[in-house]
Amino acid sequence: MRLNLPLAFACCLTMTTFLSVDRSCLAQVKGVLDPKKADADFVYQGEYSGEIVRDGIKVNLGVQLVAQGGGKFLGIGYFGGLPGDGWNGSDPIRSEGDIKDGGVVAFTTEADIKILDGVLVIKDNEGGSIGECKKVIRKSPTMGEEPPRGAVVLFDGKNVDQLIGGKLDGELLEQGVTSKQKFQNFSLHLEFMLSYNPAERGQGRANSGCYCQGRYEVQILDSFGLTGENNECGGIYSIRKPDLNMCFPPLSWQTYDIDFTAAKYDAAGKKTDDAKMTVKHNGVEIHKDVVLPKTTTAAPVAEGPEPGPLYLQDHGNPIRFRNIWIAEKK
Repeated sequence: MRLNLPLAFACCLTMTTFLSVDRSCLAQVKGVLDPKKADADFVYQGEYSGEIVRDGIKVNLGVQLVAQGGGKFLGIGYFGGLPGDGWNGSDPIRSEGDIKDGGVVAFTTEADIKILDGVLVIKDNEGGSIGECKKVIRKSPTMGEEPPRGAVVLFDGKNVDQLIGGKLDGELLEQGVTSKQKFQNFSLHLEFMLSYNPAERGQGRANSGCYCQGRYEVQILDSFGLTGENNECGGIYSIRKPDLNMCFPPLSWQTYDIDFTAAKYDAAGKKTDDAKMTVKHNGVEIHKDVVLPKTTTAAPVAEGPEPGPLYLQDHGNPIRFRNIWIAEKK
C-alpha cells in the first residue's frame, strides 16, 4: 500500500529494548550528568537518520526522540535529514506517545515504528518495509578547537585562576562563573554539556546562559526537539530566536562560537552604535551580525562603554563547561 508518512509517523510508535528494567522502581531524576544514573528512557532518546520510501520515492528522514519523563516521548520527523544536516525546512512531523506495559508506545494502528538495537524500523500496517533510521551521535566541527596565539584561555580543564566563583568537577567547570578579565570586541569559543532532566519543561530544563560582557545572553537550555525560540538554546534572550534549532540531546557536548562587537559611545557617553554578534551553534551559523539594541533580560551588567566579563549563569541546573577561550580583536 502507499503510506501517508506524516500520518504514519504520528500513528504508532513501538519501542523495544533488550534491557531488563523494573520501571515501577524508577524515580524521576533531575539534572543528571552521568548517563549511568539516567532513567530507562534515556537509551531511546536521541537522533536517528536514514532513508524511507515516500510516495514511491526514496527520501532522507531525520528523527529526534525527546524523553519527557515517566515513559513519555516527543517524536519529531524532518524530511531531508536532521536540522543542520539535510532538513529541507518543511514543517516537521510532531507526535507524542508513552511507553505502556511491555515497552509499547501506541497512537493508532496505521503504521508501526520500532526501535531495535538503535535502529528505528518503519513498516506499514501490512508489515511492508518503509525504511530505517539508525541512531547517530553528531559532533560539532568546532569541538576541541584550539585557541589561536594570543587568546585568553579562561578554562582548559586545569584550574579556575581566570574565573570568579569557579568550581571544578574533575576536569570540567561548573555553572555560575564570571571571568576576571573584561573584554570589548572578541571571538569566543565555549563547549558545554546540558544535564538530562526529562520531567521538567521550558526554563526548568538544563537552564544556564552565556552572557557576553555580562550584558547580552545567548541562552543555554535543553531545547532538543523544540521549535527554537529566543528563550531557547541558541536564542539571544528576549531579542531574537535562532535561525535554526541546533541543540543536540542532553549529555552531548556542544559548542558556541560567538563573534562579538561591542557597542560604541561618544565622548559624552552617548551610544552611537549598538553591539552586535554572530553565533554558531555546533558549527552552524544561527545568528549573523545581529544588532543588540539593549541588554538582555536579567543581565548582571548594565549597558555602557566599559568592557565587560564573560558570565556563565547558574540557574539552578547542573551544566558543565570546558575549553573556553577568548581571542580579542580591535
